[in-house]
Amino acid sequence: MSGRDIEGIRSSIPLRYPYLMIDRVLEEDPERVVAIKNVTINEPYFQGHFPEPLEAVMPGTLILEAMAQTAAFLSGTVGEGAADAMGYLVGAENVRFRRKVVPGDQLRLDANVVRRRRGLLQARVEATVNGEKVALATVSLLVRSG
Repeated sequence: MSGRDIEGIRSSIPLRYPYLMIDRVLEEDPERVVAIKNVTINEPYFQGHFPEPLEAVMPGTLILEAMAQTAAFLSGTVGEGAADAMGYLVGAENVRFRRKVVPGDQLRLDANVVRRRRGLLQARVEATVNGEKVALATVSLLVRSG
């Protein structure tokens, strides 16, 4: 399936600024989703996370949130017919951060299904900048109908 722009994402995920961490979905199928996050200095967290004179760095927890939001597109809780379902982050395993993400970076998030069973989705997500790994995690989402 082709990707989604920001309006397509906003109509699919019940999060808004400043919590929506995905700017575009590039690829989307039942087993894999690729999304991007454009990291800009205008993000509110840069005001307090290592403020001047230190280097602005995107918090790891927000990178992990972007990874979970990408995995949500695998859960069946987004898109047509899924308006009354919700995916909740219930776990993150084997989380590794390899390098800093700074303003001007474009974070590419690649999520692949590891397992689906009885309302639980587990996905392996890799985050890269310019082809270089910046973070890896296995995230688990609990899928509940509204």
